[in-house]
Amino acid sequence: MKRVNMIIGSVLAFLLSVIVFIGNFFYRESVQRGSKVELHRETIIGNTDQDGAGAARLQQALDWYDEQEISRLSLYSNDGLLLQANFIEHDEASRKAVILVHGFRKEKADMRQFAKFYYDQGYNVLLTDSRGHGDSEGGYYAFGGHDRYDILNWIRGLIVEFNMEEIILHGNSAGAAAVLMTSGEALPAQVKGIVADSSFTTMTEELTHQLKNLYGVPGFPLIPMTSLITKVRAGYSYQEVSPIEQVKRNNLPLLLIHGGADDLVPTWMADEIYEVAGGDTDLWIIPDVGHIKGYETQTIAYEEKLRGFLLKVNM
Repeated sequence: MKRVNMIIGSVLAFLLSVIVFIGNFFYRESVQRGSKVELHRETIIGNTDQDGAGAARLQQALDWYDEQEISRLSLYSNDGLLLQANFIEHDEASRKAVILVHGFRKEKADMRQFAKFYYDQGYNVLLTDSRGHGDSEGGYYAFGGHDRYDILNWIRGLIVEFNMEEIILHGNSAGAAAVLMTSGEALPAQVKGIVADSSFTTMTEELTHQLKNLYGVPGFPLIPMTSLITKVRAGYSYQEVSPIEQVKRNNLPLLLIHGGADDLVPTWMADEIYEVAGGDTDLWIIPDVGHIKGYETQTIAYEEKLRGFLLKVNM
């Protein structure tokens, strides 16, 4: 009997060591900064505007951004990281601003296509590098968990340093999750609305989906183990990153956008967020469009939707 117990104990110890090893590997691939491994594959992009007007509008926006005089702003996070952002100040001394928040393994320049649209609506434009991305410090990706506090600091900075009276938050993918995480916090009255393009419901559900989609393996026990490792190494657990819980406390106008053919962040997640979201919430599912490809492929329709949302915010 003693020998049997020793064998069982050895097998369990071996299995635990394997799980810890795989958990550390998955942490490096999904959370630790610097990995180049792709976490998803997507072949569906979406239909472009048939008359070509949208493609021309998009190219004009990118060219416009390259011609702007851009200021560099920075601030320190609550835990001492130096965060960086690009700022386009409006020529007409506007007191309105938009904060653009990029996605996973992206950087501030990846949101530049939206800058001209918001500038044309009278907004100053702040493009942030999230912690662990671009020029900002940080050795891990936060998926919106710690980013919400960084966004709050950017909001306060715009109010104190530039006297902004109206602030819109607009995020893509993990940036969308970040602005939805922020929506559940106590926000200054100057924050008037939120745009979230392709957010996940929870970090646990998103990474579980990725494991099944990529490797055909279940989330348990790898996800709980990696969450524990993330808590030790990055200071947060997967359970703490839950846009769907935070958005229940939202009381601002909210525009949710999602591709109908998104296989990175499945479209059903947008439906679930919409069902529980507080505030005046609108959901726009773009048919046959992949992950965060809505503006790229349906530029004119996307701008019309944003323009309508901003009109609602200002009513």
